Amino acid sequence: MNIRNITAGAGLLASSLLLAACAPLQFGSQSSEPEADQAKNVIMIIGDGMGPQQIGLLLAYAKQAPNSVITDGITAFDRIADNGRIGVSMTHANDNLIVDSAASATQLATGQLAGAEMIGANADGYTAESILERAKRLGKSTGLVSDTRITHATPAGFAAHQSHRSLENEIAEDLLNNDVDVMLSGGLRYWIPQSANDAQSEARQQLEALTEGSVRIKSKRKDDRNLIAEALQKDYDLAFNLEQMNQADDKILGLFAYSALPNGIVESQTKNDPERTIPTLKEMSEKAISTLAKNDKGFFLMIEAGQIDWAGHYNDTGTMLHEMLRMNETLNYVLDWAASRDDTMVVVTADHETGGFGFSYSANNLPHAMDLPGDVFEDHQFKPAFNFGDVATLDKLYEQKASYGDIFYSQFDALSEDEQTPANLARIVNAETSFEITEAQAARVLATEDNPYYAEGHSYLSSKTVPKMDVNGAFFVYQTDDNRQNLLAREVAEQQNVVWSTGTHTNTPVLVFTQGPAEAIEPFGSILHHTDIGQHAMEALAD
Repeated sequence: MNIRNITAGAGLLASSLLLAACAPLQFGSQSSEPEADQAKNVIMIIGDGMGPQQIGLLLAYAKQAPNSVITDGITAFDRIADNGRIGVSMTHANDNLIVDSAASATQLATGQLAGAEMIGANADGYTAESILERAKRLGKSTGLVSDTRITHATPAGFAAHQSHRSLENEIAEDLLNNDVDVMLSGGLRYWIPQSANDAQSEARQQLEALTEGSVRIKSKRKDDRNLIAEALQKDYDLAFNLEQMNQADDKILGLFAYSALPNGIVESQTKNDPERTIPTLKEMSEKAISTLAKNDKGFFLMIEAGQIDWAGHYNDTGTMLHEMLRMNETLNYVLDWAASRDDTMVVVTADHETGGFGFSYSANNLPHAMDLPGDVFEDHQFKPAFNFGDVATLDKLYEQKASYGDIFYSQFDALSEDEQTPANLARIVNAETSFEITEAQAARVLATEDNPYYAEGHSYLSSKTVPKMDVNGAFFVYQTDDNRQNLLAREVAEQQNVVWSTGTHTNTPVLVFTQGPAEAIEPFGSILHHTDIGQHAMEALAD
């Protein structure tokens, strides 16, 4: 049953919370053939934090893991590479060596240089038109999909204009005012009034009826503005769970979590559960495309696989593999949908690389000498000088049962204070991963020190006591508690043949994959900057 109709009939929302309605979505009635160098539809897929190294992890798993779930060894990146073009893009923001997700998304969306952490503005701070806004101006439908929050930096860069990425309350207002046709993600907390935090309030009762208990109701707004009510007045169908999303039509606002959607490990464990209420990234993308494709004039859609970045920040290789598998599944669906079409351009890239990840050979666990049947080794044994990594490690990474974040926040931190011991941390880690740690290693993970980078009032650096990083501490900026995850990664690094250089972003150029009309994708097959991607994508949008 349609939520919009239920809500209107039941009168669940007080009229005082509603703004004047905007005109409903109008689809074009005439189809138009794009020029040879243009596309009616543009789908941009962004793997947040997905540098060449992260793609390399997926490729290694698909092609080398003895028990890979990608049984034919062919990834979505193999497919798009075979049918399109590959380029390389520099990611830096204006006057910076390294970029954050907000500036990078803004550059991809607008084709203009942006300053660090700004949203939808050029380097001088002026509002910059995005490809989504251009598509809307051309009469096309528009959509944003993310497995993080719809107000997070990447989707925000395409449909909001704010001085800083942290202004998520204001970003939510911008997204709504921009009348984006389909928005599917998490982040309910920025859309509901402050009064919803009162369990007895009318707003809380209305939201509980709307969400059917599917989403935690807690507001982070500082006012009593109800953007859910305003969305109804703008003729959106609302969705807070998978069933509601499947029933929604034409204009959809889907908010399926208080903050972010579940991570890739949780998604893989629950996707076949018939009681599951949260859609997968693939399911959200499928719903967005099927809805937006009703417009004869075409559409623009941005899809973000956003938690690759989060796994990279915390140096969590097993979770990052699952995030790349989520990206792979979603991209395979998009490529399947576009396979029979000549009017659609697909652009796949990353906003930046996160973590400085890589497999590396080491002096740990040196290989034993062994005999080989070949004539070259008739008088010699095969004995490499270093440990170049066992492919079985890839299967062990896939077998990880919980992210490092869940190991700490959901399990270790849930223990009473006197039970938060190195022995209990080792027990939890060893139960959830295939890379065991000792009690002594767990003690190192839990060690603390006075914050050497203390900055009073800083969002991330204001704690006086922090996990003890020892090496490169300045590059692990998310200090409080989160750095325990990075320390755990260091303790298992030798077993995984994995190295991480940072807890933040690197300026490693990222790959750009494109598929679509030959003349439209031609400019993408070179060395680019993200502003070039934005400009070329906008030029490819058919009038």
